[in-house]
Amino acid sequence: MTVESVHPGARGQRAPLHEAPVAGGSVPLLGHGWRLVRDPLAFLAQLRDHGDVVRLRLGPKTVYAVTTPALTGALALSPDYIIAGPLWESLESLLGKEGVATANGPLHRRQRRTIQPAFRLDAIPAYGPIMAEEAYALVQRWRSGEVLDVTAESFRVAVRVAARCLMRGSYMDARAERICTALATLFSGMYQRMVVPLGPLYRIPVPSNREFNRALADLHHLVDEIVADRRASGRKPDDLLTALLDAKDENGEPIGEQEIHDQVIAILTPGSETVGSTIMSLLLVLTEHPDLGDRIRDEVTTVVADRPVAFEDVRKLTYTANVVVETMRLYPAVWILTRRAVTETDLGGYRIPAGADVIYSPYAIQRDRRSYQRHEDFDPDRWLPDRAGEVPKYAMSPFSVGNRKCPSDHFSMAELTLITAVVASAYRFEQAPGSDARPRIGITLRPRRLMLRALPR
Repeated sequence: MTVESVHPGARGQRAPLHEAPVAGGSVPLLGHGWRLVRDPLAFLAQLRDHGDVVRLRLGPKTVYAVTTPALTGALALSPDYIIAGPLWESLESLLGKEGVATANGPLHRRQRRTIQPAFRLDAIPAYGPIMAEEAYALVQRWRSGEVLDVTAESFRVAVRVAARCLMRGSYMDARAERICTALATLFSGMYQRMVVPLGPLYRIPVPSNREFNRALADLHHLVDEIVADRRASGRKPDDLLTALLDAKDENGEPIGEQEIHDQVIAILTPGSETVGSTIMSLLLVLTEHPDLGDRIRDEVTTVVADRPVAFEDVRKLTYTANVVVETMRLYPAVWILTRRAVTETDLGGYRIPAGADVIYSPYAIQRDRRSYQRHEDFDPDRWLPDRAGEVPKYAMSPFSVGNRKCPSDHFSMAELTLITAVVASAYRFEQAPGSDARPRIGITLRPRRLMLRALPR
């Protein structure tokens, strides 16, 4: 299976390309959008049965769904596809056009160079004390015995870790709750805008649109406050925000205010949203599989004995890390991604027209029975060294690959492993009345409303 540019002069030298089959279930006007609203996970999971590449209709648009690990890897690595398409169009009002998440070409490469030092392997240990402090703050706060609103708790710790590590400011304390509230509204509304692209209708001042616009305005205002506070303080700590304020463009001039704004949005929102969603899923997994918590506690006891868990212990907590990885396999926060073809290409023998949008689902890829034995079972031991090799290449890429690989992959894994170790060592969990563990489908995937009781060990 390959991804190749299609050159007209070379067509006679190769087999003709196929047109991808159209998935069933399309309806007038909405196309397959209604299925992506009604039950997107089930719909995407069955697409591979219809082909390696399948055509979908979202409103008036035709998009191509890629269903195999090999082709998703080839797609992510190919220069013939850029970050664009329905997902990114829906995110544009939040992330802007000048942040590292949405930029392409030379701008993206320069932005990666600006932020990458903050996520180097040798930089991450400096964040360890903050990660540990926030993890133990959770444990202390939960001693009250009250029912936990896991959505608020998970996003609060994710935002605080990102802000304290990468923007070195206590000024985030009062703003964390506002950020979490805004993000919950925004990511839900953006998914609807992606799969049902009704354009101007989303500007009609109905309650759902007004709520979305209020949340968007509040988040952008918060970011402006954060940047203004740092400028006013005159401080220049060695952090990512300082790097952005000191960054230069290709001509050696300071980067513009809009780019700084968009970059701060990219630090606070996608990262915090995905980490917060994963923490929610981890707590759900620990609730549904209490034996996992027992094994994590035993591993932590073996590694640290009676002292608190520290960042330096993370690399020894291999079982805990495998629980994190298996959680990301079955409950990937980033469950759908899109790209756009910049030229007509051959994708696994199928023709992809120039300008066509391509989607793929890590959720579907990572639960495929053709890639995993007992594909629906939660099994952390499948990531042991002697078994991990059984997983096909690109069947598990939670941080993506190539030049769009998440720059904070090591940072996030360290954070998630440390939080899981601390929390599972201290508590068992049970669901409380009002809890709804069904998946909440937005731009990210997480439990709908998780209410837990933390039971001290």
